[in-house]
Amino acid sequence: MSNKEIVSVPALLVLEDGMVFQGQSFGKIGTSHGELCFNTGMTGYQEVFTDPSYFGQVLIMNNVHTGNYGVKPGDVESNSVKIKGLIGRNLEERYSRIMATDSLQNYLIEQEVVSIEDIDTRALVSHIREKGAMNCIISSENMDVDSLKEILASVPSMDGLELASVVSTKEIYHVGDPNAEIRIAVLDFGVKRNIIQCLADRGAYVRVHPAKTSFDELLQFDPHGFFISNGPGDPASMGYAVDTVKKILDTKKPLFGICLGHQLLALATGIPTFKMHHGHRGLNHPVKNLMTGVCEITTQNHGFAVDAQAIRNQANTEVTHINLNDDSIEGFRLKDRPAFSVQYHPEATPGPHDSRYLFDDFINLIKEQ
Repeated sequence: MSNKEIVSVPALLVLEDGMVFQGQSFGKIGTSHGELCFNTGMTGYQEVFTDPSYFGQVLIMNNVHTGNYGVKPGDVESNSVKIKGLIGRNLEERYSRIMATDSLQNYLIEQEVVSIEDIDTRALVSHIREKGAMNCIISSENMDVDSLKEILASVPSMDGLELASVVSTKEIYHVGDPNAEIRIAVLDFGVKRNIIQCLADRGAYVRVHPAKTSFDELLQFDPHGFFISNGPGDPASMGYAVDTVKKILDTKKPLFGICLGHQLLALATGIPTFKMHHGHRGLNHPVKNLMTGVCEITTQNHGFAVDAQAIRNQANTEVTHINLNDDSIEGFRLKDRPAFSVQYHPEATPGPHDSRYLFDDFINLIKEQ
C-alpha cells in the first residue's frame, strides 16, 4: 500500500471485568474481540503478529514504541497476521528501517486488524497480572460501552476452545531436499515457518500435514521422526491429536514437541494440562536445563501448561527444563520412548538463539535410532 493520510478516530477498549480504556484508532476501523494477553518483547513484532499460536487473542505490546522499524515481507511466521487485535502505548506509522517496505499502519489496515493506541499499557498489563487473562473488545466504530459489553458477553472463553485445526494447513506440503536421508513428518497445529526451516537446515526432508491427518496417512511418508507443533487453543479439547500422538509413541520412533506439542505429549502420557493465570509471552524468559545445569533465555508464547505435580509423579517421565521465574515445567522426556518436548520456542523468531541446540538433539536422536 502507498503511504497516505490516515485519520485517527477515538476508540474504546472494554474488558470482561467492566474496566474501560479510551484511546485512538490504529489499523482497521472496526470492532474486534478475543482473549487479552501481553508480550514483553522489545522487537520482532511482525513475527509475533503472524505467529498462529496467537490466533483468537488481542495482544498488548509492552514496548512503548511498536512499529518504528516498519514491516517487510520476510519477517513473518505464517501467511497472515493471526492476532485478533492490537493494543499499544504508541503504535508508530513512521518508520526508519531502510529495508522496510511499508508502515505498520498500512500493514494492519491491509491485514484487517483493529487496533488501539494511546493506552496506558503499564496499567493494563498490571491489571492482567493481578486479575488474570480475560476477554476484551476493541472498537473504533461503536462508542456505546453498554453495547460493547453486550457483544463481549457472548465471546467464548479460551478454556475449552479447539483452534488448532482452524489455523492448520489445509493441504500437505514439503520443505527441504527430497533426497535427504532423514524424513520428518510434521503435524501442523499452527506451526511457525522457522521451526520447519530449522529442521530443513539440518538436512531433513519435511512433510507438513493438516492437524487432523490420520496416523495411517502419516505413516505413508515413512518418516524417521515426528514433530508435533505449536498452536493456539486449549490442548485438552484436542482428543483427536492426543490419540494420534499415542499411536506415534507406539512406533518407538523419535518425537519432538514444541509448545502445544509439548502439552499434547503430556496428555498422551496421562499428564493433565491447565489454563495459566495470565500465561508466558515474550523473549526474555529464563529457563534452566536440568540435564546440563545451563540456563537459557527463551522465547515463549503459551497460556496453558503441564501439571507440575502430575508429571513428577509419573514413573516414565523426566523433567528436563524448568522456568526460573515460577518453576513451571518447560521440558520433559520419556524414559521408555525416544520422545521429548519443550514448552518454549527454540526456533526463537523473534528472540535469542540459546535453545536451537534442541533441533540438533532431535536430528541426532533420529540418527541414533
